[in-house]
Amino acid sequence: MSKPIYLDYNATTPLAAEALDAMTEALGDAWGNPSSNHAYGHKARAVVDTARAQVAELLGAQPDEIVFTAGGTESDNAAIVGVAEALAERGRHLVISTVEHPAVDLACAYLETRGFSVTRVPVDRRGVVPADEVIGACRNDTTLVSIMHGNNETGSIQPVREIGAAVRGRGIVFHCDAAQSVGKLPTEVDDLNVNLLTVAGHKLYGPKGVGALYIRRDTPFAGFLRGAGHERGLRAGTENVAAIAGLGAACELARKELPQRERHMREVRDRLESNLRRAIPDLVVHGEGAERLPNTCYAAFPGADALETLSHLEGVATGSGAACHSGKSVPSKVLRAMKVPNAVGRCTLRMTVGRGTSPADVDRAADLIAAAVGTARQAAV
Repeated sequence: MSKPIYLDYNATTPLAAEALDAMTEALGDAWGNPSSNHAYGHKARAVVDTARAQVAELLGAQPDEIVFTAGGTESDNAAIVGVAEALAERGRHLVISTVEHPAVDLACAYLETRGFSVTRVPVDRRGVVPADEVIGACRNDTTLVSIMHGNNETGSIQPVREIGAAVRGRGIVFHCDAAQSVGKLPTEVDDLNVNLLTVAGHKLYGPKGVGALYIRRDTPFAGFLRGAGHERGLRAGTENVAAIAGLGAACELARKELPQRERHMREVRDRLESNLRRAIPDLVVHGEGAERLPNTCYAAFPGADALETLSHLEGVATGSGAACHSGKSVPSKVLRAMKVPNAVGRCTLRMTVGRGTSPADVDRAADLIAAAVGTARQAAV
């Protein structure tokens, strides 16, 4: 039996061969503690330093501005809590959007239990937060704004450059969760006008359980994990050398492939959407009209419950924009924030392509998805 066509790259990506090779070599030869002052520690430290430089080069940053973490969630949590606590005496107000990843939103919710206040700015029907509304939500006591780059569901690109320029000009720290964008689009930190930026290894063909947080020099940061002075005192815990090596290799690969990778993903994503539109004329593409991640098609098939569709979909691995609650599909928080009607939201699938997706893959996937939608629609009659 052939493998299902994989269309869930925003959930995770397969490990690139280059990343696997770097990890295997590190596991065999660089097993020392990077903090140890002897030959074994020095070898491990050299691997970490190489990876730090590779991540920095992809982001247009300096190596000493890169802190390794256990993944995107930790990077987001560390950025939010670390800056908020560092600047608590100056102000206790934060601004985010209503479509931030839970790693940002729930970190802010935690701070709300500690006496901070958070303004959540609504998005428009494309899933884009208006820059002027984010800027207008800032107050004299605002210390941090956090807006993602590419949304993990819709793929909608947020006006990060404009927001960053405005809020940093007012002395407010600006964080961007770019976990879905790094490796798909250019994400150079100076271009995006950020103080902090989140990277997740497994979203760009690196390993799971490792990420990075870019912290611009002189950005106030209290840290997140307490312990020994690893990562220049910014993140405690002995470095995961092999995973870091894999992340570095994945970033190096992304830097080399980025223009062709972006072009390829956009072409096959657009082909998938065109095929689906021909088969299902009433297809609704969420985020249409906005700039989107080049690989993301987040679409509703009216009259076909998403979970029902998935139950009939064989040969394609993809996800839905709805969760099951009391036996019924409920649209995601992002779709609700976009004010998508429940009848449409609950019929949504998230289809995301990758560097290994071929035109033949999306042609076959479109046929299989259209058939499953037809079966789901019949079941609803």
